[in-house]
Amino acid sequence: MADVSLKEIALIVGVVAACYWNSLFCGFVFDDVSAILDNKDLHPSTPLKNLFQNDFWGTPMSEERSHKSYRPFTVLTFRLNYLFSELNAVSYHLLNLVFHVVVCIVFLKVCKLFLDNRSSIIASLLFAVHPIHTEAVTGVVGRAELLSSIFFLAAFLSYTKSKGPDNTIVWTPIAVTVCLVAVATLCKEQGITVVGICCVYEVFIAQGYTLPMLLDAAMQILRGKWSIPYSMLQTLLKLIVLMFSTLLLVVVRVQVIQSQLPVFTRFDNPAAVSPSPARQLTFNYLLPVNAWLLLNPSELCCDWTMGTIPLVESFLDIRNIATITFFCFLGSLIVFSLRYPGDSSKTVLMALCLIVLPFIPASNLFFPVGFVVAERVLYVPSMGFCILIAHGWKRLSNKSVLRKLSWICLSVVLFTHALKTLHRNWDWESEYTLFMSALKVNKNNAKLWNNVGHALENEKNFERALRFFIQATQVQPDDIGAHMNVGRTYKNLNKTKEAEESYMIAKSLMPQIIPGKKYAARVAPNHLNVYINLANLIRANESRLEEADQLYRQAISMRPDFKQAYISRGELLLKMNKPVKAKEAYLRALELDRTNADLWYNLAIVYIELKDPTEALKNFNQALELNPKHKLALFNSALLMQESGDPMLRPEAKKRLLSYVKEEPQDANGYFNLGMLAMDDKKDAEAESWMKKAIKLQPGFRSALFNLALLYSQTAKELMALPVLEELLRYYPDHTKGLILKGDILMNQKKDISGAKKCFEKILEMDPNNVQGKHNLCVVYFEERDLIKAEKCLVETLVLAPHEEYIQHHLNIVRSKISLLSAAEQSTFPADGTAAVGEKKIPFENLKEVRNEQKTTQTLNSNINKGQSNSKKRTEKNNTDKGTKKKSTKEIKDIEKKRVAALKRLEEIERILNGE
Repeated sequence: MADVSLKEIALIVGVVAACYWNSLFCGFVFDDVSAILDNKDLHPSTPLKNLFQNDFWGTPMSEERSHKSYRPFTVLTFRLNYLFSELNAVSYHLLNLVFHVVVCIVFLKVCKLFLDNRSSIIASLLFAVHPIHTEAVTGVVGRAELLSSIFFLAAFLSYTKSKGPDNTIVWTPIAVTVCLVAVATLCKEQGITVVGICCVYEVFIAQGYTLPMLLDAAMQILRGKWSIPYSMLQTLLKLIVLMFSTLLLVVVRVQVIQSQLPVFTRFDNPAAVSPSPARQLTFNYLLPVNAWLLLNPSELCCDWTMGTIPLVESFLDIRNIATITFFCFLGSLIVFSLRYPGDSSKTVLMALCLIVLPFIPASNLFFPVGFVVAERVLYVPSMGFCILIAHGWKRLSNKSVLRKLSWICLSVVLFTHALKTLHRNWDWESEYTLFMSALKVNKNNAKLWNNVGHALENEKNFERALRFFIQATQVQPDDIGAHMNVGRTYKNLNKTKEAEESYMIAKSLMPQIIPGKKYAARVAPNHLNVYINLANLIRANESRLEEADQLYRQAISMRPDFKQAYISRGELLLKMNKPVKAKEAYLRALELDRTNADLWYNLAIVYIELKDPTEALKNFNQALELNPKHKLALFNSALLMQESGDPMLRPEAKKRLLSYVKEEPQDANGYFNLGMLAMDDKKDAEAESWMKKAIKLQPGFRSALFNLALLYSQTAKELMALPVLEELLRYYPDHTKGLILKGDILMNQKKDISGAKKCFEKILEMDPNNVQGKHNLCVVYFEERDLIKAEKCLVETLVLAPHEEYIQHHLNIVRSKISLLSAAEQSTFPADGTAAVGEKKIPFENLKEVRNEQKTTQTLNSNINKGQSNSKKRTEKNNTDKGTKKKSTKEIKDIEKKRVAALKRLEEIERILNGE
């Protein structure tokens, strides 16, 4: 086995870098969104064991919606990327480029087993620049192909060392091969096919048998004229070990998917659900289609599903000629490689093995797959293709007449392929560029129109997105997802009537339930989201809440394990003021998924509605245990602790709010509540700092402005409170408490009786029955020495609040003053919130405003907004509408009211005592 020199490595690295440098400027597109951006298995907070329990997209393998793609080692490399650079796309693309270089180098080493040095380099260079590889290299999810190929080739190279002197067996390389096959399979399923290549290599290359020799030996043994040679027995033993290990891997793989194949629809792979002979004719026609992509990669497309390749429904279809031609050519190569001895036939045989065997899992011949054609699955088969081309070029270049022409043709192919690859990489720059490039190749695929619509929708360009979604419904009128996309876009454009009509069309396309037949097996799980979308739309109308609930229950009846239906119904039941039933819905959802932090959070909100803060806090804590960075759980649990009034909970509440502002540094509500906590703890300087941060982030923050002014007034900094109050009243001229506090400061600190009077009069203009404002206006009259007017004012105030003893007490003082008008010394009485000269200042604690701009508690709707597109999760991009956020709960308001009432009562008692 020849080694690879440093010059050859440098050549390969240079060529790959020249072809793929621009891939570093591409983002996350297509399937990358589901596998990277939406995959929680990448996050360090997710236990590593989840990687071995979930599929490639982060969905538990036990769930029916799982794609059953079990590739934990590939996900592990994504997780390492995330650990070092989080979601910086450059690092992901760079690692893919490095893996492609490694594959090319190992492939060169494999080529040297069957080709001369020059031909091996040519094969490796052809493989390095082939445009068909852009999906595997530039698309981040293509890493599964790259990793699997590395271990695939390494396993084969290891097996080639299993033959010792005198045809003895060397078991160590075989053991290493088995381990590498397992690793390759855990990167991508096709890795297991290397075992077949090892078997072919052992029989026809290592042992040198040809098909006629094997047939002759079999006949001799059957006739009893020949015993099995020892070398053949050893070969059989090695093959048995390989096959047994393969069988073991298959058994484990079947156990992992729990003996369930993924659910695909006719939109993903139309031929898979077609009757005979259309199914067989189409599947066989797809083989020459794939071969043509290898031979002429001029028109590449990221999505070949739906109507891209029309079904071959008749034997008279002219496309059958391509199928027959392909099988004739393939058959002739197989006969040549198996029948004749010699290096050339061995090279052709190994090339055919690399083409055919790794392609079998994606061929639809043994089980249906979720696509019609996928360019990335040709990554390994293209190795065999490149070996065939290099071998054919060698044969031509050996002829003096064709030598120069063969070099020219080779140079042209390498150069044009490299240019095509470089240009194709730019298509993967964004989702819009990718899907628009695909539409240039194929306009009959509704998913492509949908996906361009999704790309525009993400840019908030709803008008243009709608045109693409409508075009998708015209290309494929029975595409449920396309109609759902149209409905969602109409909703975003506030065209409710049109949105409902589109959802109703999608609903009418759903297959009817057949008694005795499992519904979920006949429709993609995400299509059931049409019921969720429609219910979310109509529940905005208070008169149609029951109708929305009926839709949720219909979805649940179709799929009792439809978690999202329970979640959405729980939200609706809360809106319908049925917290007990909402609790039941969330508990049912938790039975299906106890690892969903959003569900625990939603249940906590239900318990707040049920006036059970203890259970609410427990559920908040459970949500945070699953997701320590759950922002709403951090915020609302801290708020619940703060409003409980328990000083023991304040440190933990502060800790959670600090975590919240770390996650949401631009949210003023977090800083405001930290300020409120500091005020509760009498940490005035700290409270002032937090309030100022909140106001800086959100100028005009009503509650922060008022409480900062209140803080100043309570800490003998009344004059600093005035500009804050001026700013508050500039934004909110009708802020009653702000006017009262400003009037108090003007009257007591600035001695501006006129300014104070304007404040109190403005309060009464807005609310003539405001007792506090009217009482304080009475104080102004007293300060103006208009005792008659003050008396009349207090009488009117007492009518408004006959049970307020301090008003009666002050009225008595005024009347006493009127009767003692000639006395030398005049008595004074305190205003509501002020005190007479020489008396103790009464703090304005009753004015302390619990924030009214706090982040509203809300239930969380799991992100099922998925729309119709190609593979797995991208298909489901935006099919449901996001749930609306729930406003501040009654429990929090009750706590606030009780707290303010208690403080007010204390102040009243204090006023009476001071007045006496």
